[in-house]
Amino acid sequence: MTLAVLTPLASRLPAPDDVDPTLVFDRFLDYVAEKELELYPAQEEALLEIVGGKNVILNTPTGSGKSLVATAMHFLAMSQGKRSFYTCPIKALVSEKFFALCRDFGPDNVGMMTGDASVNRDAPIICCTAEILSNIALREGERADVDYVIMDEFHYYADRERGVAWQVPLLTLPQATFLLMSATLGGADQFAKVLTNLNGKETALVRSRERPVPLDFEYRETPLHETVHDLVQKGRAPIYIVNFTQRAAAEEAQNLMSLDYASKDDKRAIAKALEGVRLDSPYGKEFSRFVRHGIGLHHAGLLPKYRLLVEKLAQKGLLKVICGTDTLGVGVNIPIRTVLFTKLCKYDGQKTAILSVRDFQQIAGRAGRKGFDDRGTVVAQAPEHAIENLRLEAKAGNDPVKKKRIVRKKPPEKGYVHWDRSTFDRLIAGEPEPLVSRFSVSHGMMLNVLGREGDGCRAMKTLLSEVHETPAQRRIHKKTALSMFRSLVRGGVIELVPLAERDETGRKVRVNADLQEDFTINHALGLWLVETVELLDRDSDIYALDVLTLVESILENPDLLLMKQLDKLKREKMIELKAAGMEFEDRVAELDKMEYPKPNADFIYESFNEFAKKHPWVGRENIRPKSIAREMFEGLWSFSDYVKEYELQRSEGLLLRYLSDVYKALLQTVPDREKTDELDDVEIFLGAIVRQVDSSLIEEWERMKNPDRVMAVVEGKPEPKEELFDVTTDTRAFIALIRNELFALVRAIARRDYVEATEIVEPGGEDWTPRRFEEALAPFWEEHGEVRTDPKARSPENTQIRQWPFIWEFSQVLVDEEGESSGWALEGVIDLDKSREANRPVISLRRISS
Repeated sequence: MTLAVLTPLASRLPAPDDVDPTLVFDRFLDYVAEKELELYPAQEEALLEIVGGKNVILNTPTGSGKSLVATAMHFLAMSQGKRSFYTCPIKALVSEKFFALCRDFGPDNVGMMTGDASVNRDAPIICCTAEILSNIALREGERADVDYVIMDEFHYYADRERGVAWQVPLLTLPQATFLLMSATLGGADQFAKVLTNLNGKETALVRSRERPVPLDFEYRETPLHETVHDLVQKGRAPIYIVNFTQRAAAEEAQNLMSLDYASKDDKRAIAKALEGVRLDSPYGKEFSRFVRHGIGLHHAGLLPKYRLLVEKLAQKGLLKVICGTDTLGVGVNIPIRTVLFTKLCKYDGQKTAILSVRDFQQIAGRAGRKGFDDRGTVVAQAPEHAIENLRLEAKAGNDPVKKKRIVRKKPPEKGYVHWDRSTFDRLIAGEPEPLVSRFSVSHGMMLNVLGREGDGCRAMKTLLSEVHETPAQRRIHKKTALSMFRSLVRGGVIELVPLAERDETGRKVRVNADLQEDFTINHALGLWLVETVELLDRDSDIYALDVLTLVESILENPDLLLMKQLDKLKREKMIELKAAGMEFEDRVAELDKMEYPKPNADFIYESFNEFAKKHPWVGRENIRPKSIAREMFEGLWSFSDYVKEYELQRSEGLLLRYLSDVYKALLQTVPDREKTDELDDVEIFLGAIVRQVDSSLIEEWERMKNPDRVMAVVEGKPEPKEELFDVTTDTRAFIALIRNELFALVRAIARRDYVEATEIVEPGGEDWTPRRFEEALAPFWEEHGEVRTDPKARSPENTQIRQWPFIWEFSQVLVDEEGESSGWALEGVIDLDKSREANRPVISLRRISS
């Protein structure tokens, strides 16, 4: 296979001394022709403006080929021997773009930088998240080795949390030429002026509302299940049903189970596609029911492997209906003919409001598949109470008496804002709202800019003078920055450089803190972790647990998980207070004082406050003590048992992502010198759980760190097939999982829940029924009043495992109410072959003996 085939664009690069714009354009058109593509007018206009050296703002609908225009800018940059950056909001899209560009330009020419990993970071083409480029721009400004910037999904400029990262490059990179892309830009003219003022180049605004696949719009006043059935009958599937909560998506999938949306052939194809797929999490059974019925479910609460499965089945045309959330707008690889909105209002984190034109059009734009559909369809449901009232009116007919007796349904009191057909029409025809600046000053921003070569103070003043806000708002930002500057000086983080000591660049301040190249607030918290671990007592019995708590404290709070923990504590406390005879109002008052578990909270807050005095850029609100991974490790909870304990079936993905983040932070951030054998056990425990539940999270992370994997892609070969994860391969990790399973059995016995105990042990062979458990344990209960499940009971010394080639034998001691060995033990074997097949330790119980 020739180089031209392997890397079709890299092989077309003109000689360095022959970079004529016309030649660059012609060679890129050859590439387009080779791919048998036909340029849309907006694409051709944008390409001409790019090779003409202009900034370009590309405001065209979803599916209109913006990615091809971005590729052309990379090609121009490489032709000129310059460097280009592609940014977008989601790491998964960064990774996807990285591999796509590797196919066109070769792996040596493409790099990737995200918060998780960096690959070939000095390459001429870089794919990165917006925050990475923002930090480079703050730290280096016009000295940054950034010649071209492509900002995809540019409407994130108005995002409350992340918008500042999209604005910073437009303030600090005058040497760069920009391509801003979005299907839903508002106020694009203002950005044309911003770019031209920044770099002095003309800015071309390329707009088009012409979609490759036109859209039809319908407003439905029939119940949702009738609407879906009608659309399927009329050949409008696949249908993506847009819900605004994960719970609503799951409930709607259940509601649709009463109708049959998959043919017998489709069901056979789905069943075949599911062969060998492990749907063994607590929610797997319900998820499997939906999928086998031809109904997909897709939202962030699902395990990644379940979402990927839905995407693959949808791409094969096997799912007529997918129930999901409004995250559809970015990064979801599902082919859709019809987008169906269940509502036109949503809770935005502060209040319930009608969808913005931007949100509506971003989601609606996913309807219609280029190359498959002549037209796409966007449908909006009327409010449920309005549909019900229309039904009551129809039932009453023209009878005035019946009409008078109608008891009209009222709209919901919470979580609802009125919408009707005119609302839908306005969203269809409306222009996306102007993008609003979300700029804010932070200590991290200050340190990055002040640490530049040259006059960092002047650079900071210039940046704040150019912020895309009113003069009054700029003055507020300057006052905030001045206050932060003074706090940094007082804290000794920066110091003024006397005139006689200034270097040749004229540096006026000296930063006395080393910021890593991809500095972010989370990395700063990692610095706190590194310093604070050294304050712990390594000889303490709970040293490893305390380190784990420090790791959890630097991570974002998974609010739903913490709420579930608190709810459980409140239920238990309510029972306790009621038994103590406390009045109801007093009980409620006591519950209001409760918090979710925060081990070592006083130490964590105090050490962080001391750290912040030396490093004030971190902000005092960012440390977040909590105990999720620690609770799992301390209690030897398996993933499934923890999900069941806190009723997290619909949020398994959230728990898994959190555990994965803890595992990565423990692996990457805690210095090796501070690790002990016990901390290694924690690391092994977490890694084993994440791999067992869904190995794709860790495998993708490791894949991103290994650039050699892209060679198979570039050579047109399939990537090395991932071998099915073998839960028994890593002995220490497998032992950790065995201890989890055995202690789940101990917990069931402690509660005398023999039905659950029978579900844990392997059926067949030894027939352990609830009755048999009761009979076997009756002598134990005559001798002892309790089976302990506290840390002493969970000690590794109470679990003995003997390893043989095909089976392992175990003995699990039961600890009595005195905290001592009761003399009783659970004895049995673990079949390795069955464990590989089941993806978990398969326990066969032989006896409960004294």
